[in-house]
Amino acid sequence: MEIIRKLQDMQSRAVDMHQQGKTIAFVPTMGFLHKGHLSLMREGRKRGDILVVSIFVNPAQFGPNEDFDKYPKSFEQDADAAKKEGVDILFNPCKEELYPERYQTYVNVEKLQNYLCGVSRPLHFRGVATVVTKLFNIVKADAAIFGEKDYQQLVVIRQMALDLNLDIEIKGCPIVREPDGVAMSSRNSYLSEKDRKSAVCLYQALNEAKKLVKEGVKKSSEIIMTASALIRSYPGTEIDYISIFDPETLEEIESVEELSRMAMAVRLGETRLIDNILIDPRKKGSRA
Repeated sequence: MEIIRKLQDMQSRAVDMHQQGKTIAFVPTMGFLHKGHLSLMREGRKRGDILVVSIFVNPAQFGPNEDFDKYPKSFEQDADAAKKEGVDILFNPCKEELYPERYQTYVNVEKLQNYLCGVSRPLHFRGVATVVTKLFNIVKADAAIFGEKDYQQLVVIRQMALDLNLDIEIKGCPIVREPDGVAMSSRNSYLSEKDRKSAVCLYQALNEAKKLVKEGVKKSSEIIMTASALIRSYPGTEIDYISIFDPETLEEIESVEELSRMAMAVRLGETRLIDNILIDPRKKGSRA
């Protein structure tokens, strides 16, 4: 596995690979890799001749009171894990190259960034769209793979690629969960023992919502009220939002009549966790 840190070196390698007729699959990450990331790499391995994984903690997507300075890092372990998954290039750029002095250009996906997580994190998706656009241009990927845990991020990036006429396939992959159902996340490492026990409430609330729809409950407010009560029954929880929405527009819906998504953000102590589930009222059950 090759480790590249310079933007120009990565661009040159990408041009060389395309000239050789090879396709590039790309998995952007912020590092501190877990099994969810590794599942994206396995999907990427199927979608290109060359697999590139980036590790970059993007300052542009963190608000002033968020966890940029303490975001967990483990480059040596990450490099070892990536190598074992057959990654060809590990791209680890530095902040000073991606955001040099006097940097001033940002990408806004005007509507989609204002729902769900975008309400309490107003600059987050501007930062995500900007860094992903830059990475796409540097890596010159033919396909990019993202996890569905960050569902709004996936929708934002798909829209951005469409609107900017980017010649790249955006692939979403299912959420990977711990044995108790908690969605895998680098931020799980922040949780105290007590908060980790309470973290199961997100998945339990989503499954309860799915159960209600299966039993014929359609009114979103009723489903959200039940989910909220379940979450609040666990100690140390604070709900940021719970929403049932159209999977493409992210606009909230009053009644679950068609294929829908339910997503939530919940704080446990100082840690903010997100999760979501697909709800299909036309079927007897829906999968996470």
